[in-house]
Amino acid sequence: MTHPLSLAFLTTFEVAPVEAVRIAAATGYDMVGLRILPAAPGAEADYPLLTDDRALAEVRAALDDTGVRIGDVEIIRLKPENDWDLFARFCARCQALGARHVLVAGDDGDTVRLTENFARFCDLAAPHGLTADLEFMPWTAVPDLIAAQKIVEAADRPNGGVLVDALHFDRSGGTLQQVAALPRNRVNYVQFCDGAVPFDPSDEALIHIARNERLFPGQGGIDLIGLAQAIPEGVIISVEVPHRALSGKVDALGRAAMAHAATMAILRAAGRAPAA
Repeated sequence: MTHPLSLAFLTTFEVAPVEAVRIAAATGYDMVGLRILPAAPGAEADYPLLTDDRALAEVRAALDDTGVRIGDVEIIRLKPENDWDLFARFCARCQALGARHVLVAGDDGDTVRLTENFARFCDLAAPHGLTADLEFMPWTAVPDLIAAQKIVEAADRPNGGVLVDALHFDRSGGTLQQVAALPRNRVNYVQFCDGAVPFDPSDEALIHIARNERLFPGQGGIDLIGLAQAIPEGVIISVEVPHRALSGKVDALGRAAMAHAATMAILRAAGRAPAA
């Protein structure tokens, strides 16, 4: 069994949602990821899908036309204080798009409060048919897989999941055994990319690479074959390869195709896709 592939928002960050859907279809992806709320409020323009009904209708039409589905939608940041009315509107829009999974980041050093807020968001998302997938990142309040799993298990919601990003997994010192030990019901999708090894472990450098200089699978030193073998069979793989410099030379369509081909090569090497 192979894995459904989703074209992550950041891989083709410069294109509008309808174009992202059409690029995903043209390059062989089953799904596409979209961003509705900014990752860094104030540093990004608002995304029209949250409020613009015409934009939402155009994306739905493109999905119907191509057969591509929405995989994950970004991004919920859980802080000490949260705008729950905004989160409710976000979930309603996700449901209108037919989305399945929501990327959640934890930005609260109070683990008890973060866990309570994660549980609250899970409860908010559930009636909309959404999972809440907590992504660990080394520079955040949820720095590694074990920390994310503890919060998700403590929240104890059936739609709560742990999101494994290959780059963050590698940079946080995670092990393949930890990934393989995750309960199947806690893994809704994973993110694939590669990264240079060795690497600068400073927060500034980690953030810069994560947002601007990821590598296509197979181009770096992350054990993606091992990771592919450790994740549950058939789980969705979101291919997230933002590379700002390359975007000036290779257009979004070309980069999406390169990312798809590289990921499929890793899956074939891992025995998780039919031989070419």
